[in-house]
Amino acid sequence: MALEAVKRIDALFDIERAINGRSADDRLAVRQEKSLPLLAELETWMRTERARLSRHAPVAKAMDYMLTKWDSFACFTTDGRVCLTNNAAERALRGLALGRRSWTFAGSDRVAELWLILGDGSDQAAR
Repeated sequence: MALEAVKRIDALFDIERAINGRSADDRLAVRQEKSLPLLAELETWMRTERARLSRHAPVAKAMDYMLTKWDSFACFTTDGRVCLTNNAAERALRGLALGRRSWTFAGSDRVAELWLILGDGSDQAAR
C-alpha cells in the first residue's frame, strides 16, 4: 500500500521535473491539466484504502496525517509559484542548523557572530 502511494506521488514529481524552470503561469497551466487529475485520484485512493485499515496500523497514521494536511499539500495546483516540496527552504536553513552546535559555545554573542561570518559560508543562510 505504501509503495502504491509512493508511485502515485512520484507521478506528480515527474510532472514537476518536466516543468521546472518555466514561468509560474506555465507551471500552473500544466498542473491544472496534468497534476490536478492525479491528485484527485490519489486522494480518492487514499480515503478508500484508509477506510479499510485499523486506526492502529502504522500506514494508517501516515495517511491520516496526509489527509488532514491535504489542502496545504494540494495548494501547488492553485498557485504556480508554490513548489511541491520545501527542499529549497530547508537547504537555505542548513547552514544555520550545522553551525548551531558550534555557536552554542562561542563564549559571547560577538564571537558567535564572527564565527557565523567567518565560518563555513553560513552567513548567506542567516541573511
